[in-house]
Amino acid sequence: MRVLVGVLVLVAVGAAWGQEGVFLSEADAPKAVFRDADTVVRHDVPVTAERRTKVTAELGGKLPSMWEMQWIVFDVARGATPLGRAIVVEEIGKHRPITFVVGVKPDRSVEDVAVMAYREAYGGEIASKRFLRQYAGKQPGADLRSPGGIQNVAGATLSVEAASRAVHKAQAIAAVLDAEPAP
Repeated sequence: MRVLVGVLVLVAVGAAWGQEGVFLSEADAPKAVFRDADTVVRHDVPVTAERRTKVTAELGGKLPSMWEMQWIVFDVARGATPLGRAIVVEEIGKHRPITFVVGVKPDRSVEDVAVMAYREAYGGEIASKRFLRQYAGKQPGADLRSPGGIQNVAGATLSVEAASRAVHKAQAIAAVLDAEPAP
């Protein structure tokens, strides 16, 4: 009996660890959300108090679950045509940060979303293309709650909410950066 209990515990622990992982490198992130891009320019954008205030205003006064020290923003293009920005953001899942890259088009609608790193024991299904493709085409301010704008993943409600917050946060960052003078 003890052996059976021990085996079941090991299987359960292994299943929990199986949810965590790094799925996408920073170098691969822009092409994951803008497949047609042939030009990628990386920018490290400092997260200042002024930018935090502006992003919070873009989010309707709602604070993100966490602030990065800097935003990694990739300007992407195909030839001379700008496709948008791939913005790396983090949001808290249940206990830990989840790292996303969000492709934001010039009109601030979503091109695509990918999970770069997932650190929770459960809910890793949000990294699936089947789930993430729901965000494509979503405009800023779109209803990204479940039920309604986004179909939930059973057992991953907090991770789904983190993904939706990440999308809105990336759109808000794009709006703030668009309003700033070009460097």
